Amino acid sequence: MKVSLPASSSDPGMSDDVATLHRMGYAQELARRMGAFQNFALSFSIICVLAGCLTAYQLAFSAGGGFSIGVGWPVGCGFALLCAASMGQIASAYPTAGGLYHWGSILGGKGLGWAAAWFNMLGLVFGVGANSVGAYTLGVNLLLPMFGIDPTPYTSFWPQLVAILILIGSLGLFNHIGIRVTTLLTDFSGYLIFTVTVVLTVTLFIAAPHIDLTRLWKYHNYTGDVGGDVWPAASGAVYVFMLGFLQVCYTVAGYDASAHTSEETKNAAREVPRGMIRAVWWSFVFGYLLLVGILMATPNLDQAAQQGGNVVFWVLNGASIWHWLRIFLYVGVVIANYLCCLATVTALSRMIFAFARDGGMPFSKKLRFVSPRFRTPVNAVWLACVLGLISTLYAPAFAVLASACAVLLYLSYALPIGAGLFAEGRSWTQKGPFNLKGFSKPIAVGATLGALLLAWVGTRPPNDKVGYVVFGLSIVLVLVWYAGERTRFKGPPIGEAVIAGRMNEILVEEAGVEERAA
Repeated sequence: MKVSLPASSSDPGMSDDVATLHRMGYAQELARRMGAFQNFALSFSIICVLAGCLTAYQLAFSAGGGFSIGVGWPVGCGFALLCAASMGQIASAYPTAGGLYHWGSILGGKGLGWAAAWFNMLGLVFGVGANSVGAYTLGVNLLLPMFGIDPTPYTSFWPQLVAILILIGSLGLFNHIGIRVTTLLTDFSGYLIFTVTVVLTVTLFIAAPHIDLTRLWKYHNYTGDVGGDVWPAASGAVYVFMLGFLQVCYTVAGYDASAHTSEETKNAAREVPRGMIRAVWWSFVFGYLLLVGILMATPNLDQAAQQGGNVVFWVLNGASIWHWLRIFLYVGVVIANYLCCLATVTALSRMIFAFARDGGMPFSKKLRFVSPRFRTPVNAVWLACVLGLISTLYAPAFAVLASACAVLLYLSYALPIGAGLFAEGRSWTQKGPFNLKGFSKPIAVGATLGALLLAWVGTRPPNDKVGYVVFGLSIVLVLVWYAGERTRFKGPPIGEAVIAGRMNEILVEEAGVEERAA
């Protein structure tokens, strides 16, 4: 079946964004208030180099040492850029909320879209959990020692649970009351990340005992007990080097948030692709500067490796930094991590809403409800918060949550990108304003292989249980699909006749939102 959009909406006064959404068979229920910077800032906030570069630093450093930082970060981010470019081209053609699910269904069939939706949702659930645990861990380990408080008692189960419950509850409240509030906070997050990263990087370079740039390409195998057992002992430089990609895999993920908010972004067909690519690019640049700063400020690499998961705290707390500046930097880092959690809840709630809109979720009618006052999918927002909280109960270890998030997200990226590779020029002939042209298929090949590689890294020991979980989940999804979902689930509206038949329903849905808001 040829995949194309029907003719433009019949209303000449309608905006291009709304007309495009109508041509894909959906009503404009969410408030379209995000501009180009807001769309970029959302993905940039989810990536948040002040989160992954700090909380997951040991995943790279305890693999190949400085080489995994100096070389591994650029290579891993290169794969992420390929994914963002390929996804951006598809998003430009089909700018809808819950983008990956929609793209997968159109380009590869409703079964592939259904699987992409579940992988993406579960990845974002673990992302909410990992970001919440990361924000709390950073807050406890960075802020409390500055006031002479031992953080150890506060790292146990119950204090963490209470704190995360309050944290996630506030995230739900901000998302509930509107995209305008959320974007104001993520806009602030974007500027905050830029500012704190630059100041922290300069501070680390100044505090460094000496600047030794050769560390960026010197390889040390810090797997096993010499690296604090972050990774089990391993041999083979290539394998050890690839283990370090897990930091990139976890940190530079979630940029599909730009696509999830397509229906809330003005000029979405152009700005969503730009938002994703810019978020990855600037995260690469600023993240690299920060990582190099940490590496330069490390007094002794072997001693640092022995700190294991505490290596960043060991470096930062041991650096010579003015007290007032340390307070500013640490508070900024914790706030940025909090806002990273906020953006992740936003992305997850839009994925739930979009999937429920097409009947893909249990209680779909409830979950697709849009508040007429706030124009947000409020039930989907609170479900996102509940699921994120539950993930911290069953997998309190940060590494497990981070790995599960990364693996599932990159698998959900690989599915529509791979489907687009085979559909392009066949069933997919109509592209949007962001068009990779002759580079499209080579980039899609690199993106698919890169996404699968990054996902594979996330299943390496000691996170091999994540691989078993993903494999088991895949089996369950296959069984559920063939047990009845393939006949019950209709997928998104595809085809000119189907979409034309929905036009009256679309107008009724939009009128209903306006009427309830009046």
